[in-house]
Amino acid sequence: MDATPRPPTLAGLRRTYEGEPLLESDLASDPIAQFTTWFQDALDAGLPEPNAMVLATASAGGRPSARTVLLKGYDERGFVFYTNYESRKGRDLAENPRASLLFPWHPVRRQVRIEGTVTRISHAESAEYFDSRPYGSRIGAWASRQSAVVRSREELDARYEELAARWPEDPPVPDFWGGFRVAPIEVEFWQGQLDRLHDRLRYRRTRPGWVLERLAP
Repeated sequence: MDATPRPPTLAGLRRTYEGEPLLESDLASDPIAQFTTWFQDALDAGLPEPNAMVLATASAGGRPSARTVLLKGYDERGFVFYTNYESRKGRDLAENPRASLLFPWHPVRRQVRIEGTVTRISHAESAEYFDSRPYGSRIGAWASRQSAVVRSREELDARYEELAARWPEDPPVPDFWGGFRVAPIEVEFWQGQLDRLHDRLRYRRTRPGWVLERLAP
């Protein structure tokens, strides 16, 4: 008897979205203000980790990669996250400093998509955030050679214990760790609607400022 699990049938999996339409007149004049409004709505709705976002990067050769990271700050300059600069995403961004972000707020039938250029933030700004992290997270940043092959869990735990013994308090900021800022050139606000006629409103940066456009769903 074949015990291989069979893929579930997916064709019938669907969710019906209903609600008021999202109109151009409902949105703020710039995407950062609009993001703030929607982020607060996600917080008020009790969404788990509303700052979790899918970060997509690509190597110089065009090989894509995506993973979930946490947004740790934003303002009119862009959206900030922190990572090991030697990780796969760090290497991608060194070769190809462009990225896409996705906030999948499905329980409130919303998504936000951001595309932009990426730069490292200052060491001082990275250090300020690093020092605010829990002690274990700071040691973990040192212990993990992110994206490198590890022989075993025991090897990782042993390295953590070694570093915790070296710095029983106040570990310094690793020189291979810090923040990136995604400066948006496009920001799309998506809201689910009936019959898959979803609302997609996109801010696009131009020389005079932001242009708001509606996209077909």
